[in-house]
Amino acid sequence: MNWIKALLVCCFLITGSAQAAEQPNILWIVCEDSSIDWFGCYGNKYAKTPNVDALAKQGFRYKNAYACVPVCAPSRSTWITGINAASTGTLPMRSRNMLPHDLIKYYPDYLRSAGYFVANHTKTDFNIAGRLDGNCWDSNKANAWDLRKPGQPFFQILNFNESHESKAHGAVTNTRHSPNDIILRKYHPDEKGIRMTYAKYHDAVENMDIEVGKALAALDKAGLANDTIVIFNSDHGGVMPRSKRFLYNSGLHCPLIVRMPEKYKHLWPGKSPGETVDRLVSFVDMPKTWLSLANAEIPPAMQGKIFLGTKAQQEPEYVFSFRERMDERFDNQRAVRSKQFLYIKNFMPYAPWGQHVDYLWKMEATKVWEDAYKNKRTNEITGRFFNTKPVEELYDMQTDPDNVVNLADKPEHRETLLTMRGKLKEWQLAIRDAGLLPEFELNERAAQNKTTIYQMAQNEKLYDLPAYLDAADLALAKNSINKPKLLELLQSKDSGLRYWGTVGLFMLGKADDETLKALEPMLMDSCGEVVGLAAWTFMQSGQVEKANSVLAEQLKNRVPSVLFVLNVLDLSKADIKPFVQLINSMVVTGRPMAEYEQRMIEHLRVSNNIEAPKGLEKPTKAKAKKKE
Repeated sequence: MNWIKALLVCCFLITGSAQAAEQPNILWIVCEDSSIDWFGCYGNKYAKTPNVDALAKQGFRYKNAYACVPVCAPSRSTWITGINAASTGTLPMRSRNMLPHDLIKYYPDYLRSAGYFVANHTKTDFNIAGRLDGNCWDSNKANAWDLRKPGQPFFQILNFNESHESKAHGAVTNTRHSPNDIILRKYHPDEKGIRMTYAKYHDAVENMDIEVGKALAALDKAGLANDTIVIFNSDHGGVMPRSKRFLYNSGLHCPLIVRMPEKYKHLWPGKSPGETVDRLVSFVDMPKTWLSLANAEIPPAMQGKIFLGTKAQQEPEYVFSFRERMDERFDNQRAVRSKQFLYIKNFMPYAPWGQHVDYLWKMEATKVWEDAYKNKRTNEITGRFFNTKPVEELYDMQTDPDNVVNLADKPEHRETLLTMRGKLKEWQLAIRDAGLLPEFELNERAAQNKTTIYQMAQNEKLYDLPAYLDAADLALAKNSINKPKLLELLQSKDSGLRYWGTVGLFMLGKADDETLKALEPMLMDSCGEVVGLAAWTFMQSGQVEKANSVLAEQLKNRVPSVLFVLNVLDLSKADIKPFVQLINSMVVTGRPMAEYEQRMIEHLRVSNNIEAPKGLEKPTKAKAKKKE
């Protein structure tokens, strides 16, 4: 019997060793807010990023990696669940909407079940309610591999904020990088303040690179480098104005470098280190890929494709991105990319790209750019940021990496446009895009049905996505021939269809008596965004007093959609005088959107030269703010 025990022990050891070999340590280094444009290994000869550049030589540099969202919270929401934030309803910035946590676990949960020690240093920001961000991790310390059990594989995240947008705020003098050596993006005017902000941010990226070097040195000192897969990327692009928050290359095209020790050669995406990898990668692919590398369970709810290792799936032809409200400003966009073309669909084309966002305007470059625009120092390309948008944009990323030449109306690109438009709609239907209802109505409907936005959007009876997509196309066509169908949408019991009917009639411009009569009930609609757009339509049709009365009532009653109402007042360039008393008396503390509402109130005051009431502190200036 002793020989049987010995054989069993031997088998156990062999099996354990094989399992350990299939469960590599993983160190995931994430920097903030940096597109590929800030790194030497991606072609910027003025960048000082020796540690990241060296990592690229030791590993594999991906040329086509794209974030799903151009801002941190919804990007990280997509990461932690492996499900696009457009599906879960966690897309609006700092929305923290609820998920069904009994159905959707976080990817570290699966790593832990597979035997991993999981640690995440500093940043979570998952934008999800109902679960503390920290409770899926074994530790929040850096280099926490010392805390694991002997022989236990680890998954360690290190988040570096040295390259965060906030590092480009403030004074822009005395930079290590010379402003004179900067190569500006084509959409930025050549202004001293903009060049100096570029230089300041180059310094920030250099500071981040130093931290990357320290992290890799710590891994080496611990004797773990030969057993650990190292991944480096940013959480999205940025950080100059028209990058972070926007669906262009500068907002989404991110560095991605993977270094794999020789012992994991069978997992390499190329023949030898130092090579580039041409594969299209979306950030939603990452959780599935990490679980695959760890030989852990992959839940069926996860979206995306495994892009690395022996279980890598077929490369996609397209990847998709999206955005909605960023801080206090509303927008709704979707994008699809191939390796050559970028297609963007703007579901709120009436809103300018360059809406005033308090956090973005803390940057010298943004203020200088706005001043250049107002004082006619910009041209057709450099001034476009402050104008309203077309419904569709199409760019050849190979010939136009700055995305400034819109090909959407070019006959020679018509076939590409139609193909990518169709692919976007297919994807929206496949993932059950929850963003075809406006934000506050989406929350209200989920609450009424006592469910989460994610579950509601999966239910065709509660959320008729095909009908909303068709209605949106009808509205965005901006064609008066569609007016009868748009008027018919106003009669629907579904607030989503009434919303798109109102959008379409608003976009047709000054309304006739028939349209205004049909819109009259919309001024009292249960959907706050319908009310706001209907009032705006009355305003642009000359019935300003009626519109003002409706909007004032919305402000007075502090409706859930009051932030949208404040945006309408600003975008419509309304005369603010009738609203001064209401605005000055608004107390928004205690509301989930309070800070953003207060920012809009302050912006309306400043932009309309309204004095704040005496004794009223300027909002949030003295308080420490969470980084955006």
